[in-house]
Amino acid sequence: DPCLAHPDRPPSPVNVTVTQLKANSATVSWDVPEGDVVIGYAILQQRQDGQMQRFIREVNTTNRACVLWDLAEDADYIIQVQSIGLYGESQASKRVHFRTLKETDRLPSNSSNQGDITMEGLDKDRQLQTGEIIIIVAVLLMWAAVIALFCRQYDIIKDNDSNNNKEKTKPSSEHSTPERPSGGLLRSK
Repeated sequence: DPCLAHPDRPPSPVNVTVTQLKANSATVSWDVPEGDVVIGYAILQQRQDGQMQRFIREVNTTNRACVLWDLAEDADYIIQVQSIGLYGESQASKRVHFRTLKETDRLPSNSSNQGDITMEGLDKDRQLQTGEIIIIVAVLLMWAAVIALFCRQYDIIKDNDSNNNKEKTKPSSEHSTPERPSGGLLRSK
């Protein structure tokens, strides 16, 4: 096939490595030899027991890494990466084998080479806590506003009642006292 032998077909990616290994995800990264026009990549991900295969293809990107998500914990995987050029795809890279962690291994305590995983996990928890705190504060503020509004309305109703008692002798159609407080309420907002 003349297309396969096209001189502008990119060479295979090199230095394919798997980092940030977790129970359900991992990051694959690679290098592209210099001087070649690469417009994307394709990744073949396969479980070693053959149960699941996934093909990820991205074009119009200069990314040299991709997150593999939704992996099974404590399972063996094989990946191969291809470069996508203007005139087709490269040969697949060497097969890279990796194994996902067990759910309990997510925050290793004593292994030095996985320190960044520990930090990442902590950061994620910290972000979650910050998000929760913001939600809690927002709910508390809303409640405070509701209570303040209720108190204000209650005061207005009380004032209203005393005004109405004073003005019982006059016909109420001339006075729009019940509407006045609500107007004031809108202004105070």
